[in-house]
Amino acid sequence: MSGHSKWATTKHKKAVIDAKRGKLFAKLIKNIEVAARMGGADPDGNPTLYDAIQKAKKQSVPNKNIDSAVKRGAGLEAGGADYETIMYEGYGPNGVAVLIECLTDNRNRAASDVRVAMTRNGGSMADPGSVSYLFNRKGVVIVPKGELTEDDVLGAVLDAGAEEVNDLGESFEVLSEATDLVAVRTALQEAGIDYDSAEANFVPTMQVELEEEAARKIFKLIDALEDSDDVQNVFANFDVSDEVMAKVDA
Repeated sequence: MSGHSKWATTKHKKAVIDAKRGKLFAKLIKNIEVAARMGGADPDGNPTLYDAIQKAKKQSVPNKNIDSAVKRGAGLEAGGADYETIMYEGYGPNGVAVLIECLTDNRNRAASDVRVAMTRNGGSMADPGSVSYLFNRKGVVIVPKGELTEDDVLGAVLDAGAEEVNDLGESFEVLSEATDLVAVRTALQEAGIDYDSAEANFVPTMQVELEEEAARKIFKLIDALEDSDDVQNVFANFDVSDEVMAKVDA
């Protein structure tokens, strides 16, 4: 998943320091609130909440904001919204399959935002099920490289159910079945290996290789989708080589 993951990782770093920081914070806070509502306020007994909090901390979300989100989600503090998860499916430029995961308290607004972003950026909406079969739900853990080798990471996670470790340049991506995510993350912690994020994501089973022009178009579409407050995640089945990525970055 090299190109896409590498792009997502670089983009995530940039997102923290650019003007979208507020938007990123809001999405991380929303994740925490929903996780607390679904599984309770104790991170030790609620792995999804634990991972949502860790991810927020890695992105420097203030502790008081995190604590408030947990309390709102668990109903211990007023003001929690009733968010629901909605998946939209579609195609971007060059036939790239796109899955859009929304977390919203207003279904109509979310649908409208997604439709507008798609149609204005060369995409089209698709019927439920027509795109999702191209993806599998997987556990994805991102580990910053530092002094680590691929063998270090592999050695720590192999017995915990990890399926593969991919080199993304500045970090490693550890893939597993979604049900093994907590075991993999725990194995890394026990081996004293730091990680940036651990979450269940949709990983494409096949990919469309993109050249520079097409890559620019799909990045523009994903940016437009992620600009909506209701859009939590965008998954797409494209791959971009390091050479093309360098051109796009330049």
